[in-house]
Amino acid sequence: MHLSVEYMIEKIKEKLKVLNFDAIKSSHFDEEMYNELKEIYEMVMKKQSFSPSEMQAIAEELGNLRKK
Repeated sequence: MHLSVEYMIEKIKEKLKVLNFDAIKSSHFDEEMYNELKEIYEMVMKKQSFSPSEMQAIAEELGNLRKK
C-alpha cells in the first residue's frame, strides 16, 4: 500500500500531539524522501507513547528530511 506523504505527516502529528509540528507540512517533503518518511511513520504508529526526548528526535528527523 502506498500511503501519501500528506496522510503520513498528518497521522504522525496526530499521534504525537505536539504543537510545534504545525510547522511541518506535507509540502515540505517530496517523493525522494518517501521511504525515510514511511519508516518514521511506521515507528510512530507502533508506539503508544513517547518521551519528550523521543518526540524531539522525531521532530529533528522530520526536519532533516525537509526539502532544502
